[in-house]
Amino acid sequence: MAGHSKWANIKHRKGAQDKKRAKQFTRAIKDISVAVKDGGGPDPETNPALRSAISNAKGVNMPKDTIERAVKKASGAEADNYEAVTFEGYGPHGIAFFIECTTDNTNRTVASVRSIFSKNGGSLGTNGSLEFLFDRKGVFSIERENMAQNMEEFELELIEGGATRIEKEENELYVFTNFTDFGTMNAKLEELGIEPKNAEIQRLPLNTVELPVAEAKDILDLVEKFEDDDDVQNVYHNLEITEELMDEIDQD
Repeated sequence: MAGHSKWANIKHRKGAQDKKRAKQFTRAIKDISVAVKDGGGPDPETNPALRSAISNAKGVNMPKDTIERAVKKASGAEADNYEAVTFEGYGPHGIAFFIECTTDNTNRTVASVRSIFSKNGGSLGTNGSLEFLFDRKGVFSIERENMAQNMEEFELELIEGGATRIEKEENELYVFTNFTDFGTMNAKLEELGIEPKNAEIQRLPLNTVELPVAEAKDILDLVEKFEDDDDVQNVYHNLEITEELMDEIDQD
């Protein structure tokens, strides 16, 4: 995806300024709950989905005891009954959105997502109407301090683990795999003794749309509105994150 690492940096900056740590924890706990329920039980050694959810929870600095309590609760009789649901639609200026949610009340979530679209110049579509615009990929972020000294050898190991693209940032490496190789890459990183800062399946746009900065900022504002909803886990779109847009955001 063009601009993926730029968008990751935007999210990181917003997160650093944002005091919504509790919401980050809530989302991580939901991921853990769904992973335990749908991924094969409370043992991360035998449940790759839970292993990734725990890794991502650590990535937002969730304390170890909080993670352990979340796993225990999710595997007990009083576990919250969450389910994963997705929504597709268009925001203003023709930008496509794919929204992933985790909810215990689907009717509430549908109403909320539809309202956010309609109040911000967009419209909720039918499921499957826009899915073809996005490709499911494994995306891993690895802090450079955790990498092997010989970058060339390390990259060869990643390719062996299924990496299709590697993007280098100042402090992090972004590794992309096909959806089917997500588990293979997780296993490769474990073999190398590396715990990724974040590892997840993302929906990356096959093509992106470039907009004037003012219109692009409308899209980023809509992204924030979706992310402020407690039921929303991930927001994907096909806006091109340009250098000009990055410069504008830096000045805000």
